[in-house]
Amino acid sequence: MKKKLLFGLLVLVLVGLLLSVACTLKSLTTPLTPPTRALIDPIVSTQWLSDNRGFPNLVILDVRAPQNYAKGHIPNAINLPGLGSFYLCLFDPNCGLWMELPEEGALLATIGNAGITGDSVVVVVGRTTDPFAPYAVADAARVATTLVYAGIENVALLNGGYDKWAAEGRATSTATVTPTAVTYTGAVNKGMFVTKDYVEGKIGKSVIVDARDADAYFGIVQEPWAKRPGHIPSAKCLPSPWLWTFAKDKNGAITYGTWKDANEIREMARAVLGEDASQEVIVYCGVGGYAGTTWFALSQMVGYTNAKIYDGSIQDWTADPNAPVVKYRCE
Repeated sequence: MKKKLLFGLLVLVLVGLLLSVACTLKSLTTPLTPPTRALIDPIVSTQWLSDNRGFPNLVILDVRAPQNYAKGHIPNAINLPGLGSFYLCLFDPNCGLWMELPEEGALLATIGNAGITGDSVVVVVGRTTDPFAPYAVADAARVATTLVYAGIENVALLNGGYDKWAAEGRATSTATVTPTAVTYTGAVNKGMFVTKDYVEGKIGKSVIVDARDADAYFGIVQEPWAKRPGHIPSAKCLPSPWLWTFAKDKNGAITYGTWKDANEIREMARAVLGEDASQEVIVYCGVGGYAGTTWFALSQMVGYTNAKIYDGSIQDWTADPNAPVVKYRCE
């Protein structure tokens, strides 16, 4: 009888200890909440920009091609296509990785030449229609991500881009705006972009996110910049195009693309990645465009505080014949 009683007491003690450890671990998990921004939300509407064109230190950064900017742009917007010409390799597959961060000195000089300072409030305006509308939306987000990397704290994307602004009949201009160059001395966030070796060491330890279309993730299709189809082992599937909605006219042509509601994006991210805001999240895609886009959503909209980008992405990964890839499986 005494043995049974002692055994029962021992079980109760062990259960109590386990519950205590579980509660402690739970308390150590950083809750996932949307980040608080002092001056501007990460996604701003056309109405907000229309109402706030006199906002202190506002820079409207139009990243569309010069010929599109010349045809019409938001008044006072300056034109800075691609912020470093990320697609220099687009028509030269032998030049190396297609989309990588510009060299630090060149990037800071480009930002300064655009008249951007550490106090600037930058609204990035891109293209959101065909050809390749999803890639066009991603281009603007990649620019916004690069500005955050370079130390600009107040960066936002115009929801719907120039196309939605124009479709709503808002004021436009064809006058070229020449910014006053400054010396930009912001500090880059060197830990924000990681290498292939870094990713290899994080498989099974950190959350790795594949931001490509699901067919590319599963290896149903092989992208032209990838040597092999499939995804990095343990990577979760969260395609950037899931984050957007595209409006169409009666003929089915895309008129503009907008971001989905922030609450829907948060629900999506939580379901795929989990609730811990402090966990390390590494995002990659094909060459770096969708990765920057999804990083912007996860870190600036959802609240993951330790998100990183694998800039070389699947192009860099599959160039190594010994780097493993997984097909037809959801991790």
